[in-house]
Amino acid sequence: MATSTVSSITLSLNDRLVAGVSALLIGAFLVFGAGLANSAVLHDTAHDTRHSYGFPCH
Repeated sequence: MATSTVSSITLSLNDRLVAGVSALLIGAFLVFGAGLANSAVLHDTAHDTRHSYGFPCH
């Protein structure tokens, strides 16, 4: 028989607020950064990232 232990971590209100605000800021940056960027810039960034990982794309 296998036994499992469940543990829980209690976060303070301040920790939860910091995590929530950080997630909102990062999400807003990604949405508006991708939404307002020139499509050629996004393509070039994705292209260069694929090459930096060693993944051939053409």
